[in-house]
Amino acid sequence: MSREPRIRLDRVGKWFAAPTVAGKRTDALSDVSFELAPGEFVCLLGPSGCGKSTILNLIAGFEQASTGRVLLDGDPIREPGPDRGMVFQQPMLLPWLSVRENVTLGPRLAGQTPARYLPEAERHLRLVGLHDFADHAPWQLSGGMRQRAALARAWLPNPEILLMDEPFGALDAQTRLSMQELLHDIWRDTGTTILFVTHDVDEALFLADRVLLMSARPAGIRAEIIVPFGRPRDPEELVADTDYGRIKRDILHCVREEAARSLALDPA
Repeated sequence: MSREPRIRLDRVGKWFAAPTVAGKRTDALSDVSFELAPGEFVCLLGPSGCGKSTILNLIAGFEQASTGRVLLDGDPIREPGPDRGMVFQQPMLLPWLSVRENVTLGPRLAGQTPARYLPEAERHLRLVGLHDFADHAPWQLSGGMRQRAALARAWLPNPEILLMDEPFGALDAQTRLSMQELLHDIWRDTGTTILFVTHDVDEALFLADRVLLMSARPAGIRAEIIVPFGRPRDPEELVADTDYGRIKRDILHCVREEAARSLALDPA
């Protein structure tokens, strides 16, 4: 794998104007620097409200940094582009469209012909196990199936970089593990560069090459953990590994410290 970065954040800061007090601002990010190599899977982990989603929005081009630089292949990111896909916390499927129509929404809006996008759409539907449900409405699917449809929709344009904002957080434990294994398998087949936001330490250690631990707001990168386990990873074997328990304990210690700091900064 080449180590030339696809994505680079260089001393990035981000603040937002307070909605009710003129001249007051909320500092979300401060001096954030890290890189993503081609094909790398990196998880962002940190306390709630620390700015993880803000980082995804900056890379996606939905927002601009207040200070510092956000670069794609060395060039500043100024707007969204087809080279970057996004998977949100909720599937965000349109209820009046079928699963197939939701999955193919992007190419259809771009004016592509069915002959161009339908074969790949069918392949992706089979890949996520939804081929038999392609003509169903989203409300006829379980939560896990809806998220699989969102995953197929995000991957259909073949993005080089996939930004994932806690996409499995609302799922039950069994469905969540199945989705993690599915995502891991597709990522290995495609070589897509992934930045994945999560609050779940086990999820991060199962999926990631690296875990970036974020501090309380204004957030920076507190620590970087290189995940030492080989691939493919078996969840049952992973939790039995003594290194797994040690690494998880160290991460939980940092997360609890930053969560306590966050609560102290924002008392109820």
